[in-house]
Amino acid sequence: MMIHPATAHFAMVLPVVASALGIAYLINRQEIFSKLSSMALFFTALAMGVVWYTGSQAGPEIYDFLSEAGQHQLVEHKELGLYLAIAMGIIFVLKIIGCQSKKFAIEALAIILLLAATVVTFAQGKAGGEIVYNHGTPFKSYMIIDTLNETTIAVEEEEEVEAKLEVYEEALEDIKLIDEELEIFYGNEAPKLED
Repeated sequence: MMIHPATAHFAMVLPVVASALGIAYLINRQEIFSKLSSMALFFTALAMGVVWYTGSQAGPEIYDFLSEAGQHQLVEHKELGLYLAIAMGIIFVLKIIGCQSKKFAIEALAIILLLAATVVTFAQGKAGGEIVYNHGTPFKSYMIIDTLNETTIAVEEEEEVEAKLEVYEEALEDIKLIDEELEIFYGNEAPKLED
């Protein structure tokens, strides 16, 4: 069972929360915002580590189902995930050093780095979605399986060979349409399939 998609959502939201609290601290310099942003940053760094780990476990499970471009993008996605996890850990350490030593400049640097890492996190999330939807097309598989199951039932109800053949031909046309519609929906060029 893949839990990477669920953990990825935490890794998308927590940097935003930590950034908002960090900005609040930069604006008013109240100690409570310093502590809250440090706590949020701790959970952000933890979430980044977890999401990288779950992704490194899920990657090999889906690698063979991806297109060649998707496989290349998956490798890049994994590398960037590791860099983000390390960066969030370093940013957290900087923030704690600044918080404990009451050095505003160090905390401000950590918050600025956090804002940059948050932007990269959103780009990473977009790339992850592209891997699944543009290169893996999991929904296409389920729709094709449903079409084939319905076809099997319809063929069993037919007695004549010609009628059975017609049901199979209709199923093949349905599968081609599914493929074309989903490719267009996900922004890919519709494949040119031979009749």
